[in-house]
Amino acid sequence: MAEKEQDQRAEEGRKAVFRIPSTAYLAIGLLTVCVTPVALGEIGGFQWLYVFPLALLVFVARTRTVATKEGMNVRTVFGKRDLPWSSLKGLAITNKARVRAVLGDDTQVPLPTVRTRHLPVLALVSEGKIRDPSGVLSDDELKADASSKKPAEDESQKAADETAPPEGEPKE
Repeated sequence: MAEKEQDQRAEEGRKAVFRIPSTAYLAIGLLTVCVTPVALGEIGGFQWLYVFPLALLVFVARTRTVATKEGMNVRTVFGKRDLPWSSLKGLAITNKARVRAVLGDDTQVPLPTVRTRHLPVLALVSEGKIRDPSGVLSDDELKADASSKKPAEDESQKAADETAPPEGEPKE
């Protein structure tokens, strides 16, 4: 069972999920606590204030961008869009360090929660289909396919690394 899951993950390749940090749920909980005295106070009719924490909860839970070797999946509160790498012309960066995907017909699709610091990750996940403008990754690193190694080779390499003495220590 575990071997099947490992083989499936190797075939899928790399995956990156960009989403709002889960600590945002703490802020939503705090907002709910702060709204409660007003909503349930002596003056009636303010229960509608619970709509704000609920809307923020849905926003945090739904908004994300998932990048795989096939393309990107952009999910917002009210919609979802799949963008294969082949349909992208490039990426556009706004003044606020936000990233937008530019399609072949020059339309721009905002990528929620993706910032300029994430561009090397997008380049790595796309396996070289998107270039890394920061220069952190070389072209050789981008085109190296991690899924081409077999899991058995990975395990034997890990075992060899564990048994090798650290640098600076004499070999026995």
